[in-house]
Amino acid sequence: MNVLVTGGAGFIGSHTVDLLLTQGHAVRIFDNLTPPVHLNGQLPDYVPAAAEFVLGDVRDRSALNKALQGMDAVIHLAAYQDYLPDFSKFFHVNTVGTALLYELIVEQRYPIQKVVVASSQAVYGEGKYRCPQHQVQYPGPRPEEQLRAGRWELTCPVCGGPLEWQRTDETHVNPHNQYAISKYTQEMIALNLGRRYQIPSVAMRFSITQGPRQSFRNAYSGILRLFTMALLHADAPVAYEDGRQMRDYVNVSDVARAIALVLQDARADYRPFNVGGKEAICVIDYAAAVAQIIGRDLEPQIPGEFRLGDTRHIVSDIGQLQTLGWQPNVPLQQTIHDYVAWARSQPTFANYYQEASRIMKKLGTVRSVA
Repeated sequence: MNVLVTGGAGFIGSHTVDLLLTQGHAVRIFDNLTPPVHLNGQLPDYVPAAAEFVLGDVRDRSALNKALQGMDAVIHLAAYQDYLPDFSKFFHVNTVGTALLYELIVEQRYPIQKVVVASSQAVYGEGKYRCPQHQVQYPGPRPEEQLRAGRWELTCPVCGGPLEWQRTDETHVNPHNQYAISKYTQEMIALNLGRRYQIPSVAMRFSITQGPRQSFRNAYSGILRLFTMALLHADAPVAYEDGRQMRDYVNVSDVARAIALVLQDARADYRPFNVGGKEAICVIDYAAAVAQIIGRDLEPQIPGEFRLGDTRHIVSDIGQLQTLGWQPNVPLQQTIHDYVAWARSQPTFANYYQEASRIMKKLGTVRSVA
């Protein structure tokens, strides 16, 4: 197949491109090479020469139209992701870019056999919980006054009692921050317009994806980056809330395999899939694992800060994708080890945490308990 990969010079995109090439596909990368992922508009040296590269933005009709010509399938990974409150940019890039993709396919009658759209675990908001008395609950976001008081755990919206987190399947979504809302709008465009215009489409709800090539210059890209950055510079990592948040993490190579699978499996058409890890781990334990691999005896600082819009616990149920034959193969320890080794090899891997923290506090993204 001739496959267009938008955002193909980025983290998940580049690993997906590598895999597609090994499977015999012809790949065209469409990427705008903008900061903070890329510096000075330079094409990363890990982008293979075997892939055609086209510079362009998914919001640019002419550029995207040219990139679609001659393609059999699209893997749409280009996105804006951060914690900054520039709300409109999330929708200009993520929502409008996806709408334009489908608009051009329909308008120009391109014979696209499959579109795979990158979504996110973030669409679930707080996800699925269980109340001993009222069974399954999907609570809304925690009020700021609760967070200011340092009361981190969710309570049952019916009785106010304690809740136990559950693995969250694909049946119920409740996005409540700007990034999550924009990702769910991408899903609705892909699955609904895809079905209407007979463009087989799949939405992939990635859990926190980690591994080599992950940008270390933005505020969004996860605790592996943050903790590695701090510990390699002999600083204690910083954990938000109380560090007891539960998450699952998936290796980028496992994500690439999931994308390649649904690209060619008609059973996936017009469906969303969780793409997550087998293990659930809390933030403090994750910090300990990173510290052990790096060789630093530094426990995380817990300054009583929180990111507005964060969820308390979210762990994906990956059962639906497993029915198609996919499994996450790379254990968390190996993911951490590989990322640390890659980070050590990067001459520009500076400690960006303090500057990112200053910006997020100034903009009100990171706040403190009263």
